[in-house]
Amino acid sequence: MAVAQTPAAERVAGGPTGTPGRPARRRRRTPYQGSARGFVAPGVFLVAVLLYLPLLWTTFLSFTEYNGLGDPDWVGIDNYVEMFTDPAFVGSLMNTLLWVAGTLLIPVGVGLALALLTWNLPGGIWLRLPFLIPYAISGIGVGVIWSFILSANGALDQALAVFGVTDPPRWLVDAPLNTVVMILASSWQGVGVNALLFTIGLQSIPKEPLEAARVDGATGFRLFGSILWPMLRPLTAVVVGLSIVASLKTFDIVLSMTKGGPGRASETLALTMYRETFVNSDYGLGSAIAVFLSVVTLIASILYLRQQLSQKHEM
Repeated sequence: MAVAQTPAAERVAGGPTGTPGRPARRRRRTPYQGSARGFVAPGVFLVAVLLYLPLLWTTFLSFTEYNGLGDPDWVGIDNYVEMFTDPAFVGSLMNTLLWVAGTLLIPVGVGLALALLTWNLPGGIWLRLPFLIPYAISGIGVGVIWSFILSANGALDQALAVFGVTDPPRWLVDAPLNTVVMILASSWQGVGVNALLFTIGLQSIPKEPLEAARVDGATGFRLFGSILWPMLRPLTAVVVGLSIVASLKTFDIVLSMTKGGPGRASETLALTMYRETFVNSDYGLGSAIAVFLSVVTLIASILYLRQQLSQKHEM
């Protein structure tokens, strides 16, 4: 005659609530969980108040017409339609993409080259130091310095006049030349910190693979492509990701050097957002640009990180 097992017997013998042969264990609440939640709660509150609530409010304003006074009027997607049909916005989008390309090619590329050339040299830190000092200057300060250099009859024009160049380019007036020189100014500020990060990555590479590769005859570009670059890939993902995010929100250097001019020829998305919101008092359109910029930054970051993670899993 079969005897029905009790729930306790099922847990001991391995029933639906337990592992076979082991009793099911109920997760106990430790006395420290309440204290942990208490410590985390202020941080969660600050993040919600300072990040998520403004994000939700900005998203709401992007669907309204609002000048900062009175109540917002719901207009649906009109701000987004106006944004994408505005030639000035399309121009600022193209300038922003140019900033992304230039920031990836110059500060990251030159920083990597500088790190490779100096990481094994005696006293290499002193060769990197002059490139690192500009990073301590604010973006506005960099803009002021390079405006003095590139303005009409500025330091660069006077230096070119010594060599007989009497009709130099209008560095900060002609587009897209003004965007290119501002990218160079930003690169002057960012090369040093990228070189420092890549140097840290190079110094963390174990010596055994390098010595084995040199014994096999790998030098120069072959050593870089087969050993150094694969081992630097995780750090490169961080450096490139930070550069993409920084270039998408470029604002201070452009504001201090050209103010987006002439006209709006050198505006970036961040400067267009600032102009529409705080100069034209069109909070709805400015919020729509802010939401679009946030979405673009998020998508670019996710796509890049997914690509890097997939390459890591394939290795």
